[in-house]
Amino acid sequence: MTSRLIVARPMPPAVAERARAEFGAVIADEPDWPAEAVLDAIVAQRAEALLFTSFFPLRADLIRRLPEHLRIAATCSVGFDHVDVEAARARGLVVTNTPEVLTECTADMAFMLILAACRRAHEYDALMHAGRWTRVFGLPEMLGVRASGKTLGIVGLGRIGRAVAQRARGFNMRVLYHDAIRLPPDLELGAEYFADLRAMLPHCQILSLHAPGGRETDRMMNAETFALLPRGAVFVNAARGGLVDDVALVDALKSGHLFGAGLDVFRNEPAFDKRLAELPNVFLTPHMASATVETRNAMGFRALDNIAAVLAGRPAIDPVWR
Repeated sequence: MTSRLIVARPMPPAVAERARAEFGAVIADEPDWPAEAVLDAIVAQRAEALLFTSFFPLRADLIRRLPEHLRIAATCSVGFDHVDVEAARARGLVVTNTPEVLTECTADMAFMLILAACRRAHEYDALMHAGRWTRVFGLPEMLGVRASGKTLGIVGLGRIGRAVAQRARGFNMRVLYHDAIRLPPDLELGAEYFADLRAMLPHCQILSLHAPGGRETDRMMNAETFALLPRGAVFVNAARGGLVDDVALVDALKSGHLFGAGLDVFRNEPAFDKRLAELPNVFLTPHMASATVETRNAMGFRALDNIAAVLAGRPAIDPVWR
């Protein structure tokens, strides 16, 4: 029996079950299925669809080698900077993503990073796990900073940025935002717009990134922009690692210009800059913002919905271009 679908990365059980039942899917049984193996499976099965993730780069050289019978490549992610969109468009390959379903869990993670960085969660947790709590700390020792009431700057007020802003209001935060285009007032919900990122940064006691990756945003947080934040600011990134110059971030943390940082994404994942792990004022998670049962299932099902639509001759639900 041939398969209409190749799945390039293991999926949650419920997603895998549907993929096999509906499309006779061949599913990777290891996290790092090589590109050549994926390509071989597509050719051997005469597959019409590919389901993949942000850890499987779909670059121009691979797109050019895809057989004509492959009609859709569905990435199980919101971001699609791992796809050469122009090459896919030129090839006539439909590419889809999974927007909306990650919003709430990613916003939860971003706010967890904010709280963890403000309240020195990494240091407290390490102390307790090492059994080093041998006395009661005095009033001036091991102090964090309060998150509630602070001014939060958000870079990118899309779905996730707006969900973070919604949570911030529960903490009585003043919310500022920078984006390429100002949102209508009903979407801003009281957030203050800055057309110029550099003009916003000096007001941000906490800064959270929610911008897409790519050439235009690469290293948008660098030595110059970190220096514009007020001393003692907290920095959070649950968007894309490429937005940040790691050298500048480490310097800002070591110097004390930044009080702390919470990071879920990194440049060159999983080979992240290990200096970050050596700093006590950094709370790190391994790109897990969407890692809940509910969200990972919803992502997989949304990708399968897109595949089902295209293979049935209908328009894709979430094309990355129109």
